[in-house]
Parts: sequence; structure tokens; C-alpha cells
Amino acid sequence: MRDVTVVGAGPVGLLLAGELARRGVDVELLERRPAVGDGTRAIGIHSPVLAALEPSGLTDRLLAAAVRVRRGEARSRGRLLGTVHFDVLPARFPFVATLPQAATESVLGGAAPEPLRGAYVLAVIPHRDMVVVRAGLLGRPIEYESRIVVVAGGGAARDLVYRPSAVPARDYRDRYLMTDAAADADSELAVIHLDPDGVLESFPLPGGRRRFVAWDPPGRGDDPEARTQRLRDALARRGEAAAADAVTAATSFGVRRVVAPRLRHGRVFAIGDTAHEVSPIGGQGMNLGLLDAVTLAPLLASWAHTGRAPDLGLLRWEARRVQSARRAAALASVNTALGRPSGRGDALRRTAVRAMLSGPSARVFARAYSMGFDVDA
Repeated sequence: MRDVTVVGAGPVGLLLAGELARRGVDVELLERRPAVGDGTRAIGIHSPVLAALEPSGLTDRLLAAAVRVRRGEARSRGRLLGTVHFDVLPARFPFVATLPQAATESVLGGAAPEPLRGAYVLAVIPHRDMVVVRAGLLGRPIEYESRIVVVAGGGAARDLVYRPSAVPARDYRDRYLMTDAAADADSELAVIHLDPDGVLESFPLPGGRRRFVAWDPPGRGDDPEARTQRLRDALARRGEAAAADAVTAATSFGVRRVVAPRLRHGRVFAIGDTAHEVSPIGGQGMNLGLLDAVTLAPLLASWAHTGRAPDLGLLRWEARRVQSARRAAALASVNTALGRPSGRGDALRRTAVRAMLSGPSARVFARAYSMGFDVDA
């Protein structure tokens, strides 16, 4: 019987498995994907996560591959509205580290046990003194017994932990187009264009590339060529002609808000997107999950080594992480609303953003957008 089984080998599951293994815990890592994905989704790692990973040596390895974003500009119709300075914050790492998610997984995976790939978990069944995990592996059923199970398999794994419809989910009408493309721009600067026809975000990545995310009108077709052309047009309208020419493909995604009120049921835990999904506009979802994992690991290691559940510590952990998820979800909702087409309210939005990014409030916003208000920051 394993001490801990982790379901999901994305960044959150890899980090938890690695932190547990570092503490001498016998851990099994199950992943439904048969091979490592080469997509790049979440790209920003914030200061609280970098600080939390420093004792394990992971921070140095992540920073060796990352770009350090020290400030962000809000613009409208080509004019500067204000600047968010991460580099003035009293933090150990006063910047946002950006790198493709595949690179993040490579670093975290180097410290984690090798996942069992192609394992599609069908059920997690708690008992008084253990948990049974049932899965399919290459067409045949398998079953594991484990003292503790942590589900970190994203939203698709939520039903393994929660009853259907037990956790309210809000699907926004907003959709976005996304691509990574070569761009000649300041490698320490993120740019948010808040224009009348919706937001365009631009974040630097290693290798002279940038991540572009643009609001996409609802109801547009999902034809790949049409999608790509809409993103090219959005870039060209903001003066990004060279980047527009470099775009060869664009993906489309929607936005959902989910915050589960509980993360633990006996010996079963849910962390990361399984427990809470927030809008990626603002880039805090993966970081929430990473902080879930790094703060849970010592509690589970204590349980595994002593045989006694640290119930008070786990109760406090759960309360902190739920509170942090609610804060991040609220901020993400504000970001999503700000990024919609403004129509007649464009002048009011410009005035509001200028006010928010000037004077003492500018430091507050820098702290908020770098996850400084996370309870475990």
C-alpha cells in the first residue's frame, strides 16, 4: 500500500509528488496523458511561489529558464494609462517569472517520481483506513490501495472528489484567442491593451517570443484559419504588425469560475484546478495550485511518517487555501470585466485605470497582481 497517490502529473501534481518524495514519503503519481504535453498554457510564476520553492532548489532551476517581468503597462488606443511596478515590492523575488508550461513541468518533474502514464482514473473510493483508486491502463483495469489520495487532475477530475453539481461553476460568455509568436519588444515588460473592442495581453517569454491573448467576440466560428486571422487583426490594430505577421496559429479558450468550499474529505484531497478554477486573465490559477501543493506536502508527510492525521493543521490549511482561491477568483472576475469591449464606457474605464495605477494605489495593485494577498504569501 502506498503512502500517497497523486492523480494528475501537471505542474501541481508534479510539485506535490516531488515535495513528498523529498520528505521520504512513498508516493505514486498517475497521469492520464500517455506522453508529456508540448502545449504552453500557464506561463507566469509569481513571487510567493518562487519563495516557497526555494528550499527545494526548484526556484533556481525555474529562474535559469525564465524571463523576469519587472513591470506591466496598461495602454488604451496606443496611449499609456499607467504602469504596475513589480520591482518596487518588498519581496524576495520582485518580478514575475515567465516560461512555457512544458518547461515548468520539466523542472518540477525532475524532482518528482516518474508518473505512470496512460492511467485513466475512474473512481476514488474512500474507506476508514485507506483509499481505493480504480483506473484503466492501456485497456485493462487496475486498482491501487493508498493511505491518502490527492486529486490534482484539473477540472476534468473534479467528479472524482465532488458529487455532480455539488460545486457551483460559472461559465462566462467571454472567449479568448491565444498564441506565442516572435516579437521584438522589451523582455521585462508586460503590456495590457484595454481598447474599446476588448483586451489584448502581451507577455514576454524566453527566446524572443511573447504570449498574446486577445478577447474574441462570442459566436465567431472556430475555423482554425479564421481564428488565426482574427488574432492577426487584433494585433495589427494595436500596432503589433510584426507580431501579427509572425502568427501561424491561434487557439481558443473560454473562462470558468469554480471555488470549492472544501478541499478535504477524510483521506481524499482536491487541489489546483480540481478544487478551484479562475480566469486565466491575470495568470494566478497555476500559482494557486502550486501553493496548495507546497503547503500541503509537509502536513501529508507528517501523517505518513507518524500514522496520525494532523487534523488541526489540515483544517487551517484548507481554510487558508479556500480563502486565497476566493480572493484570486474575485480579482480574476474584475480582470475579465475590465477586458471586455467598453463601448460608451471607454472613457470612464480609462479614467478608472489611470486612477488605480497612480499614487499609493499603484503599489496595492502591484501586490495584488503578483499574488501578494494570497494567505500563504
